[in-house]
Amino acid sequence: MAHYTSMGAVPPKRHTQHRDSAGNLYYEELMGEEGFSSDSSLLYHRRIPSEISAAEVWQVPDQTLTPNHPLKPLHLKLRDLFPDGGPGVDAVTGRRLILGNSDVRISYVVAESASPFYRNAIGDELVYIERGSAQVDTVFGAFEVGRGDYVVIPRATTHRWLPKPPGDDADHEPLRAYCIEAASHITSPKSYRSRFGQLLEHSPYCERDLRLPEGPLLAEDIGADAGDETQVYVKHRGPGPGGIAGTIYTHPFHVLDVVGWDGCLYPYVFNISDFEPITGRVHQPPPAHQVFECWNVVVCNFVPRKVDYHPLAIPVPYYHSNVDSDEVMFYVDGDYEARKGSGIGIGSVSLHPGGHAHGPQPGAMERSLGAEYFDETAVMVDTFKPLELGEGALACDDGRYLLSWHTTNSVPEP
Repeated sequence: MAHYTSMGAVPPKRHTQHRDSAGNLYYEELMGEEGFSSDSSLLYHRRIPSEISAAEVWQVPDQTLTPNHPLKPLHLKLRDLFPDGGPGVDAVTGRRLILGNSDVRISYVVAESASPFYRNAIGDELVYIERGSAQVDTVFGAFEVGRGDYVVIPRATTHRWLPKPPGDDADHEPLRAYCIEAASHITSPKSYRSRFGQLLEHSPYCERDLRLPEGPLLAEDIGADAGDETQVYVKHRGPGPGGIAGTIYTHPFHVLDVVGWDGCLYPYVFNISDFEPITGRVHQPPPAHQVFECWNVVVCNFVPRKVDYHPLAIPVPYYHSNVDSDEVMFYVDGDYEARKGSGIGIGSVSLHPGGHAHGPQPGAMERSLGAEYFDETAVMVDTFKPLELGEGALACDDGRYLLSWHTTNSVPEP
């Protein structure tokens, strides 16, 4: 999201001396994309950011992918993966892989414990907060995040997740996070932006809707003295399933040592309730619901909205074939009209693979006639390469979703 921001202490001119009150130089780090050719920020550290005292292997959560063969539409019941909630689980090492390909990996986690510091060196992350709340500490500053927030974390941003205890927030639930990890950069759709990067008038959200970090943490807040050590878990390319590996770096100081930064690259938060739905006289296709994009992947969201107002409109989607893509829908809130009769509910994921013509369940078209409003919230990911199944998907597949369009053998509600 390329608009310039400055927080904390930065010098008047970049790449010049910047000193603390004792006369010590701060260490300037350029964090930039596409080899000095795209968005970047300059961060000023108390210590040399390259300084590490140890490196060891991190066994990342199981990244094995299994082909969806024979090709089937699937219903994945994500809440079955953490039946006891998230005691002892953190939002980084506790993730369970659901679906993935070489462009994107989708995981789910229910977490109640603080995560280690973490850095994804493969691509940007987009984390949707289904329930619960947390503080997210980053080298750019901290966020308070909660239900309905998308947290956009650029590649190689050091951060950690600190869930709030269940009962201390409005949901009275542990942190439930739906994690979309790209192999590229996650941005707003090009069609929403001017050639200079500003969100245009027809965009369903604008810069005012974005929440930025609260600014660098003070030294006294983090105890950043020379004796501190911190470990950072780094996910990167290497040996292992999908070419993904992990390393744990030990730094001989506290890694949240940034005193100031400026630039156009930084994490931010956008809440799904601030998305202004685009509606019409007849059914609008998924591009009207798009919220983010990355290489070979688009992210859409469906929010409560007025629906089609042509007198003969059919508000639920028409049947369609995903000729070029797989479609993944995460059902977050409300009552998803097109899926009644399939057993799908809050916390479900449906996978409609390319090659499978899909649409409303039997009876949904008739039931939707005359509807003026849909109360539904969902996050959709469309990919342009086939998705394979992670261990999490294999563990929570209901095994019967492919029968849910069979008019003579309907699938009963669970």
